[in-house]
Amino acid sequence: MMRAARLGDDIDDYCVKCKRVMNHSVVSIVNGEPAKVRCRTCHSDHDYRHEQAPPPKVDARKAALFNEVLATVKVPGGDGEAATPEQEKPAAEARPKGRKKVKA
Repeated sequence: MMRAARLGDDIDDYCVKCKRVMNHSVVSIVNGEPAKVRCRTCHSDHDYRHEQAPPPKVDARKAALFNEVLATVKVPGGDGEAATPEQEKPAAEARPKGRKKVKA
């Protein structure tokens, strides 16, 4: 049986500043469970997250643009036909030329 958390107890939690599960101290308790914790590494206070990282942020505009571009891409040989030799060649890479040294 697990005992109830007390103020100052060590507890593992996801730190929003360190961005990883770190050692924390319990700062406040509500209904017998930790409510706020303090990271023992960076000393930041935050809500107790039950060791869960927040979900990644997805930019809806980027996702919509990606799906739009993906829909217009034609895959060589994607319809069961073989790719032509022109389709198999990679595009020429444009590399900037180095600067010439100018004598003063």
